[in-house]
Amino acid sequence: MKVFTPSDYEWKGTRLARFIERYGYGSLDQLQEDAESDMTTFWDRVTQEIGLDWVVPYEKTLDMSAGIMWPEWFVGGRLDLIDNICGKHARRTPGKIAIRWESDAGEERCISYSELDDEVLRVCAGLRGLGMKKGDRLAIYMPMIPEAAVMMLAAARLGIISVPMFSGYSADSVAQRVRDAGACVLACASGYHRRGRPVRMLGDALAAAEASESVRHVVVVDRLKMGLDVRRPGMRPYGVLDYRTLTDRSPDDRGQAAYPADQALMLIYTSGTTGKPKGVVHTHAGLPVKAAQDIAMAFDFDEDDTLMWVTDMGWLMGPWMVFGTLLLGGTIVLCEGTPDYPDSGRLWRTVQRHGVTHLGLSPTLVRLLMGSHEALPAPGAIDTLKVFGSTGEAWNETPWLWLFETIGKSRRPIVNYSGGTEIGGGILASFPGLPQTACGFNGPIPGMAADVVDADARPIRGSVGELILRQPWPGMTHGFWNDNERYEESYWSSIPGVWVHGDWASVDSDGYWFVHGRSDDTIKIGGKRLGPTEFESALVSHPLVAEAVAVGVPDAVKGEAVVCFVTLHDMRSGPDTGWSVWEAELSDHVARLLGKPLRPSRIHALAQIPKTRNGKVLRRIVRNAYIGRPMGDLSSMENPRSIDEVVNLRTVRA
Repeated sequence: MKVFTPSDYEWKGTRLARFIERYGYGSLDQLQEDAESDMTTFWDRVTQEIGLDWVVPYEKTLDMSAGIMWPEWFVGGRLDLIDNICGKHARRTPGKIAIRWESDAGEERCISYSELDDEVLRVCAGLRGLGMKKGDRLAIYMPMIPEAAVMMLAAARLGIISVPMFSGYSADSVAQRVRDAGACVLACASGYHRRGRPVRMLGDALAAAEASESVRHVVVVDRLKMGLDVRRPGMRPYGVLDYRTLTDRSPDDRGQAAYPADQALMLIYTSGTTGKPKGVVHTHAGLPVKAAQDIAMAFDFDEDDTLMWVTDMGWLMGPWMVFGTLLLGGTIVLCEGTPDYPDSGRLWRTVQRHGVTHLGLSPTLVRLLMGSHEALPAPGAIDTLKVFGSTGEAWNETPWLWLFETIGKSRRPIVNYSGGTEIGGGILASFPGLPQTACGFNGPIPGMAADVVDADARPIRGSVGELILRQPWPGMTHGFWNDNERYEESYWSSIPGVWVHGDWASVDSDGYWFVHGRSDDTIKIGGKRLGPTEFESALVSHPLVAEAVAVGVPDAVKGEAVVCFVTLHDMRSGPDTGWSVWEAELSDHVARLLGKPLRPSRIHALAQIPKTRNGKVLRRIVRNAYIGRPMGDLSSMENPRSIDEVVNLRTVRA
């Protein structure tokens, strides 16, 4: 196995290495062991490392008297989270930039910590004026604009629970989440621009409010200059007001706004293939502590750095970036639109304009950029960039190597980062300064007591098993909103006292970790379990294939057979132009790489792989569409019509 050591990084200078030296752990392995055996001391040190100040110091770091499923962290402590995020940085360095924003058309805005603190306090006063109080829910349906971050921070200061939602949701999807949360205010944008065209949101927001009896007010950031004269006869009586009416108020009292560590901070809804979306509950000291720890330790981020993650505020990585980076005193870049418009070089120009040091992107985006001759950065465009980050899906080796060698010039580490919404961040990571292997991880993030086990819950190495966690951590979800039974069933029912994450993983003989996809995505052929990424990596290594997804379908002989779906670099080789020849070539290619018994039964060419806007491939939805089973919640899809191609293939196959 080939190992890569980025030339620009030296381990001993990293923030994690300094933490290890400061507390005398000796090595990363020793830190991992000590963090698991003495969680109290470790997490005390983490809160000091990230600079978290307490209004009332906590009396006990961790109380597990209610069981491992329901830990209580920082017992008795009260913190003013927003003073930690805005106020103290505004007092220390008032002119320092907290948020940089760039629109689809290239407009820019910079907000200092002092300006951010002031706007948050003004919005607090405005929300109070709407009658909002501690424990109320504020739904946020906005694109990547500064107002989305301001609304989340203002809600936190008032003890209000924010509910960020994906900006591409339909009215029904928004209404479903608003009703479940019981939100009394819905904050939205009138729309935004994407690929040079307006995407209207206000109509969907108002339709969702109309369908949600709990909503009393809709607050609108009028990005598209549509005006708010939108009321229609017969509409339910609720207020529609401009966001500027909130910020026009005098700032809220600058006194302390301290809450218990376990005060609910946010609900982030995750979509499932069956059942209603689940509202993951995060707390004031949970998500921010975990996010800041990961950004500092796994990404080697300091207060002088700038983080940009290509994401949406409705996915975990949006709030994770806001709370974690600003808690550390760094700068975030929010980028509206798509990173490949007006051309594939936009991403690197954005890095250059805003001095980005840490760039988060998905393997899907990298595969997209690989297919464009314009995707290479101009000389000097990424000189500020220190670290790549990636999460959301498994890598294939070819795009990983392209990013590392062609774009990063073998100088910059790729922090492979895997966790989840319910984790509040990551379980596994690659660590800057340490040797890396393509697509793999150096291991668990300190404080995450991870392991890989077999069907009998015994630790295994060298083969694929379930990824588990044996100890709690502060960022762990505080249950599901109004559905704690589902939370316990989802993560704690398989192995008593152990969090079963739902990912297949492995640890090789050199100690590198790998994630092979969701365990319910696993394909079993003739008794052998295989991850879909093995087939997908084989396919994208062929010069014709841009993207691939592999699923298992019922087979009378093998139990399951593999069906693959691909998009092509050259659509002239598609189904209407002798596709059967190309299908045979690709099938032979997979057989050569994986072995003849693993030859796919079919390979279909699609115009677009069904996935979410943040790049996750929806394998289970593809599988269910192909074999005629219920597809479940489709609200997070980038293009819901992309699944129609798969459904049509089922019709032809039948």
